[in-house]
Amino acid sequence: MRHLTAADLQAFEKIYRLNLVNGLPGFKPANLVGTAAPDGATNLAVFSSALHLGSDPALLGIVTRPTTVPRHTYANLKASGCYTLNHVPQALAAPAHYTSANFPDDVSEFDACGFTAEYRDGFPAPYVAESPLSIGLRLLEEHAISNGTVLLVGAVEHVYLREEGLREDGTLDLAAFGVACISGLDGYHAVQPPVRFGYARPGKFPEAQ
Repeated sequence: MRHLTAADLQAFEKIYRLNLVNGLPGFKPANLVGTAAPDGATNLAVFSSALHLGSDPALLGIVTRPTTVPRHTYANLKASGCYTLNHVPQALAAPAHYTSANFPDDVSEFDACGFTAEYRDGFPAPYVAESPLSIGLRLLEEHAISNGTVLLVGAVEHVYLREEGLREDGTLDLAAFGVACISGLDGYHAVQPPVRFGYARPGKFPEAQ
């Protein structure tokens, strides 16, 4: 087995290091973050950093890149305090990835990439109409990380999901939703039906349900 040290990683060529380190966590969620500027201009950006931070209250986090250059998603959600997380349908992986292109300030990724901005129940941030699972969040706090990135913590205020992906016990069937996950910077994968296990207890080896 090959062994890489921190010094090895730092010595790699930049793009090689980006590709390698971004792939280390394995599969990650594919989400489109929807925001709106104070003037109403919409923005949409693909994120693979969403994470669960707690269920009571329901908190989710996303990590943004350093704000040393303009970041429309960050600026918009700071201004409005609200944003949406929208799971990416596998069939729309290409247009979702296209949102990462550096579009001009006056171009909405919703329009340029073929997604529909939809406002629901008075929430000030746009949802992606094509997404089978969308979440409306209000910014609760942010935490600076030593490398310049920022962890944004959002309180879940709204969840919209298609019935076929909600099981009786509250778990989600992401395969039924037909959503994608991400590996590295640019690998999009279909989600397969899972192998599920019951609550683990000492002395009883888990068996597939």
